Amino acid sequence: MTDRTRRAEIRPRGPRRRTAALAAAVSTLLLGAAAQLPASPASAAEAHVDNPFAGASFYLNPDYARLVDGSVARTSDATLKAKMEKVKSYPTAVWLDRIAAIHGGDANAGRKSLADHLDLALAQKKPGQPLVATFVVYDLPGRDCAALASNGELPLTPEGLARYKSEYIDEIAAVFADPKYQDIRITTVIEPDGLPNLVTNLSDPECAQAKSSGIQVDAIRYALNKLHAIPNVYTYMDFAHSGWLGWDTNLSQTTQLYTDVVKGTTDGLRSVDGLITNVSNYTPLAEPFLPDPNKTVGGNQIRSGRFYEWNPNFDESDFTKAVHAALVSQGWPASTGMVIDTSRNGWGGPSRPTAESTSTVLDTYVTQSKVDRRAHRGLWCNVNGAGLGQPRRPRPPATRTRTSTPSCGSSRRGSRTGRARTSRTTRASVRTRCATRTTRRRARAATRPARCRTRRSPGTGSTSSSPCSYATPTRPCPPTAAVTRTRWTPPPRPRRPA
Repeated sequence: MTDRTRRAEIRPRGPRRRTAALAAAVSTLLLGAAAQLPASPASAAEAHVDNPFAGASFYLNPDYARLVDGSVARTSDATLKAKMEKVKSYPTAVWLDRIAAIHGGDANAGRKSLADHLDLALAQKKPGQPLVATFVVYDLPGRDCAALASNGELPLTPEGLARYKSEYIDEIAAVFADPKYQDIRITTVIEPDGLPNLVTNLSDPECAQAKSSGIQVDAIRYALNKLHAIPNVYTYMDFAHSGWLGWDTNLSQTTQLYTDVVKGTTDGLRSVDGLITNVSNYTPLAEPFLPDPNKTVGGNQIRSGRFYEWNPNFDESDFTKAVHAALVSQGWPASTGMVIDTSRNGWGGPSRPTAESTSTVLDTYVTQSKVDRRAHRGLWCNVNGAGLGQPRRPRPPATRTRTSTPSCGSSRRGSRTGRARTSRTTRASVRTRCATRTTRRRARAATRPARCRTRRSPGTGSTSSSPCSYATPTRPCPPTAAVTRTRWTPPPRPRRPA
């Protein structure tokens, strides 16, 4: 861990898999109270507010509930059934991960169209109370630098960009702009993983091409321009997570890229309502027994240990504060929001530490003190012990971070020295070992290998876990894969099928 100066400029991507369980419920760490203007005429749309989540109810996605019902029907354990029913009641985001997802129907595995979801959101809206519906915009040309595990349908070409604009973003914007939806607060998560790849993974030829071509930057600017123009749409750009961008160099370079990208939009920094971190990932909201990364144990700083590898951001709360400060220093308004996805970072159960370790051996101290029970921050395959995190809650207005709460699933991304690159054969082998993947996201969602968990009790982290009776069970990733390296590294990240 002593070669920090040599390796600090390149950090890995943290494993993070998109799942239908990104919750729409969000709040915490508000910089200022959300201002809700009273609606004037009944036909007038609500004014664009500072914090769309404040005081709002959240859309319950029936497509997700239907999938959980399928598992409930195959479960005989009454206790587990009750937990599944509880999970089903949580609001979740809708992932628009391909063009067909906008239109729904047979081309999208029988799921509802974007308009269907908004119609249902209108039906769920209570009189006098705002309702938030969250959608993940995720179909970037050359998505995830053409990774086999998460590549999309659009190529990294001018033709792919043209389709992204005309067949994807324009279609989404047309539905959002329908006047009948003007009273729904539509929050959007813009392109998970997109821009961070253009900072930390340029050693990958595909990511280098994505940056040099300018196609992905053009696509994201186009999306922001189109969506920001709709008054009741709120744009939140994905900003990976602390296990990927937490190192000082990564954080500063990535915030600078975001600043450059957003300043190139029509309305500049006003085009973005905020950023969101930890989408479908495991990083804890807080590490209560590791509050100081510079604390010395056994003659070494905690952050120099094997688990953190000189990354000073141990949790998403500290990370989002650092990101917010960096953005403000680059000219972003202090009102820029930060949202944390807490869908699977509710580490609990009997292995959750209850006090700071007394060990004087650094790595033992970290292992015994951290609530993140992974062997490495890059492990993402059905990590045991990670349940639902804290529900949305208010926090002091010292920072402007909010948390979001989804449900049962699995995730991906995070390591120290840049994304591990091996042959496609090796990656396929690791993919087979770690989890059964289907060739389409929608099929995988119906058979998601996961664990159902009850909501973590705030402040305690207690979580009960039982295996779900999904059709395609898998086992957790091994702590290390059969990859020979001079330094300990996590398994190569499996690439997701299209």
